[in-house]
Amino acid sequence: MRISVALAAYCGEKYIEDQLRSILLQLPEDGEIVVSLDPSTDRTAEILSGISSEDKRLRVINGPGEGLIANFGNAVSACRGDIIFLSDQDDVWLPEKVKLMCSAFDDPDVTAAIHDASVTDGELNVISESFFAVHGRKEGTFNNWLRNSYIGCCMAFRREIIPAILPFPDKLPMHDQWIGIIGEQIGRTAFIDKPLILWRRHGDNSSSTSHAGIRQMIKWRASLALALFKRRKEVARVRQERAGSKNEN
Repeated sequence: MRISVALAAYCGEKYIEDQLRSILLQLPEDGEIVVSLDPSTDRTAEILSGISSEDKRLRVINGPGEGLIANFGNAVSACRGDIIFLSDQDDVWLPEKVKLMCSAFDDPDVTAAIHDASVTDGELNVISESFFAVHGRKEGTFNNWLRNSYIGCCMAFRREIIPAILPFPDKLPMHDQWIGIIGEQIGRTAFIDKPLILWRRHGDNSSSTSHAGIRQMIKWRASLALALFKRRKEVARVRQERAGSKNEN
């Protein structure tokens, strides 16, 4: 089971080295981190070049420069692993993350996995020991269409579902909600009720935990529902392929 980590980077000089070091410490020798770097005005490219020169598991590709979702799509499309982790540029992975997440995929029905997170400030002082305890989490397509439980930086999924995920549709609220729901429709999501990252919230994060206004939320849900309807045939095809593969085994 080869592991890839898809990381979308943009002006991340302040924290990205800490994050990469925490991942590389637990990444297997045949694993990889694929960083899609959008055009940045700080030292991010220099930092990435320095780390990749000493550790070939880090691979840097040019980002499309079209925002966070497109940047993640670019990173995922370049991954070669069987299990693909998503990573933000400013967190810290705790030591058991890779091991515990990979164990969830021992169940062949599991297509995606998500774990809890300890929420911190910019200096890694813990604000909340458990994101799940505060915000809750639920399984199911409808539940997560209505209120998203999926946090990209806490997620991993099987390579097999990429044809149903990519390309990301236009006007998605966020890529993590899309991946989580597609994973639910093809197989099953495993939830790990243990914080496996320090999730840094420092005011300049590319992703947000705050809610938009009611009108915007309605528009996002309508766009998501339409995108899911349009992708239904690809989802069904991938689901059938997985079912056939399990029957052969």
